[in-house]
Amino acid sequence: MTCANSIKPTFKPFAHLQHPREVIRQFTPNWFAATMGTGVLALALAQLPIAVPGLHAFAEALWMFNILLFLVFTTVYTARWVLFFDEARRIFGHSTVSMFFGTIPMGLATIINGFLVFGLPRWGDGVIQLAETLWWLDVAMSLACGVLIPYMMFTRQEHSIDQMTAVWLLPVVAAEVAAASGGLLAPHLAEAHAQLVMLVTSYVLWAFSLAVAFSILTILLLRMALHKLPHENMAASSWLALGPIGTGALGMLLLGGDAPLIFAANGLPGIGEIAAGLGVIAGITLWGFGLWWMLMALLITARYLRAGIPFNLGWWGFTFPLGVYSLATLKLGSTLHLTFFNVFGCVLVALLAMMWLIVGKRTVLGAWRGELFVSPCIAGLKK
Repeated sequence: MTCANSIKPTFKPFAHLQHPREVIRQFTPNWFAATMGTGVLALALAQLPIAVPGLHAFAEALWMFNILLFLVFTTVYTARWVLFFDEARRIFGHSTVSMFFGTIPMGLATIINGFLVFGLPRWGDGVIQLAETLWWLDVAMSLACGVLIPYMMFTRQEHSIDQMTAVWLLPVVAAEVAAASGGLLAPHLAEAHAQLVMLVTSYVLWAFSLAVAFSILTILLLRMALHKLPHENMAASSWLALGPIGTGALGMLLLGGDAPLIFAANGLPGIGEIAAGLGVIAGITLWGFGLWWMLMALLITARYLRAGIPFNLGWWGFTFPLGVYSLATLKLGSTLHLTFFNVFGCVLVALLAMMWLIVGKRTVLGAWRGELFVSPCIAGLKK
C-alpha cells in the first residue's frame, strides 16, 4: 500500500497544481519559446547540405507538429486573457515575463518560413497567399513588441543594470526575424511591385531591430563586466545574444540574394547589385561577431554546469539562437561555396538537435507534472 501510494502521484498529471485550470491561469508567453526552438530545428534540418534518407520528411513532420504546438499555446493563452483578465494584464508590469511577448511573432515566423520550405512543394503556390498574410500579421506583432515593451520598460517597470539579462533582446529582435522571413518570402510573390514592397519593408525591419539589439548587447557587456554572471536560473540567457547576431547575418544574406532580381524588375538594377554585395559582406562580418558570442556562451554555460542549472522554460533559449546561427552558417556555405561553412553548419545543427531533445524531454515532463506552469507576475496571489 505504501509503495503504491508513493508511486501513484508520479503518473498523475498536473500533480504540482492545485487545480487543472491553473494550467490556463499560470500560462505565460514563455511557452512560445518552444515553438521557436522546434521551428528553427525543422528549418535547419531541411537546409543540411547532405542527403540523409528520411531526414526531410522528419523535418516536415516536426514543422507540422510545431504548427499544432503554436495553435495550442495560442488557444490556452487567449483563454487566460478571457478567463483571468485582471491577472493576465499584470504581465505588462513584470520586468522579465513581459519580454517574452517577442517569442510569439518569432515562433510564428518559423511557421511562415516552413510554408516555403515544406508547404510549397507539398501544396503548391496556394500557400504563398497564406504565408504573405501571416507575414504581415507577424510584422504588426513584431513592431508592437519592439516599441511597446521598451516603452513600458521606460515608464512602468522597475529595472537595474545589475539585474539585467539578455532577455531584454526578445521584444526587439522579433522585427529582425520578420525581416529574414520577408527575405525568404519576397521572391515568391507574383507581382514585382509587391516583391519590392516586402523587400524594402524587410530592410526597414532589419534596421529597426539590429541597432537597438546591438545597443542592448553593449550594455550587457558592461553589466557582466561589473556585476558578473546572472543567477543560474537565467543561465540560458547567455545564448540569447547570439540570436540577433545570427538573425542579422541570415537576414542580410537572404535579402541580398533576392535584391538584384527584385530591384531590377522595378527599374533599379544598380541598387540590387550593391545590396547583394553588402549582404554577403554584412553576413560574413556578423557571423564572425556571432562566433565570439557563441564561444563565450559555451564557456559561461560550462561554468554554470559545474554548479548545476535548474530547469525552466528559459532553457529554450539554448535552441533558437543556435538555430539561426546554424542557418546563417549554412547559407554562407551555399553562397560562398566554402566547405568549412557547410561542415561547421552541420556540426551546429547536430548540436541543436541534441539540445532540442534534452530540453524537449524536460519540458514534457515538467508540463505533465505541472511544475512549469508558473506565472511570476501573479506569484503570491490567493488562488
